[in-house]
Amino acid sequence: MIPAWQPSDRYQLRRLHRWYSVLWLVFGLVPPAIAVLVDGPPAATKHSALALLAVLGLCYAVLRRWPGNPVLRPQVFLVVLALGLGAQSYLLKGGAAMFIISLPQFWILGGRPRRAITLSGAAAVLTLLGGAVSADISDGNAVFTCIGYVAGVLVGLLMHWYIRQSDERARVLAAELEETQRRLLEAHRREGAAQERERLAREIHDTLAQGFASIIVLAEAARSGLGPAAGESSRQLLSIERTARENLAEARALVGSAPRAVQGSVAQALRRTLDRFVEDTGLTATADLSDVECDQQARIALLRCTQESLANVRKHAAATTVGLVLAQERHGIELEITDDGRGFAVAGSSGFGLDGMRDRLAELGGELTVTSSPGDGTRVLALIPRNQDS
Repeated sequence: MIPAWQPSDRYQLRRLHRWYSVLWLVFGLVPPAIAVLVDGPPAATKHSALALLAVLGLCYAVLRRWPGNPVLRPQVFLVVLALGLGAQSYLLKGGAAMFIISLPQFWILGGRPRRAITLSGAAAVLTLLGGAVSADISDGNAVFTCIGYVAGVLVGLLMHWYIRQSDERARVLAAELEETQRRLLEAHRREGAAQERERLAREIHDTLAQGFASIIVLAEAARSGLGPAAGESSRQLLSIERTARENLAEARALVGSAPRAVQGSVAQALRRTLDRFVEDTGLTATADLSDVECDQQARIALLRCTQESLANVRKHAAATTVGLVLAQERHGIELEITDDGRGFAVAGSSGFGLDGMRDRLAELGGELTVTSSPGDGTRVLALIPRNQDS
């Protein structure tokens, strides 16, 4: 099996082309010129032969010096070369040697095998015809011209196949390199995300977790110091203590780089959240929570949307009634939170909480719809499409 060429092989190939250019100019054009001068043909023939060789050399030099020129394209030069070989064979009564040394030009400059075969074949025919018309071509010239053409075709096809295999291998290597770079970039991204999670974990441990622990201790101390008549204050302190414990558990879970699993079904988790909200605020609440089936990521998203919506009701709505509906529809899971509070103008409104809910749902292919107007309450609808269900 022939190995694929490396970039260094391509460089060596270009060097070989340059060396061949020198050899063609020296051994392809100089010997016929010497033969003309030494053999002493008629002056008209001598001048014509030397002018022909000079034109071929000049055309080749222009082609190599300015490869992108619009007049002397490689194919045009090859046609000129084929005609020049025929004319040289006519003038010098044979031109097998120059034809053979010129054969690589047709494969280097022809571009395609079919074009190289056609143009080199035309050059062979013109070389034979030139010698035949001069009525002085030897059998040796004709035989060597034919043998050179056949050998040139075979070698040219072999080299073309060799280069094509090299190009195919280069494309495969380029695709593998691109895939490796993509994986490396993804690994760097994951490493960066892991480092950022580690940094946030340290910050949470050193700030939020410590703060929640302090709130728990202070709430326990305050509740133990209350008298029997301070029932309401004791209840509120107990609620503060429970909330701080739950948030401390969440903070510790975040430090561990994994969100705490929702205990039980999502309906039970939402019910517990709503009951705690009613206990803390004293508002009236209605709930219609179906037992829906979804994965852990969807459960967490639904729970966070509920917690954020109820927190907004507590802080901003001044509502008296809150409704919570969880349902499994044909198109997916719907979570609806409503209140009869003061409402707000949705257009242009934004906030960290709303944006966070939208981002969570977008990660699951879902969406968040907020409907409200001043004085008409608020309706928050979270939708997780069916293909996210477990």
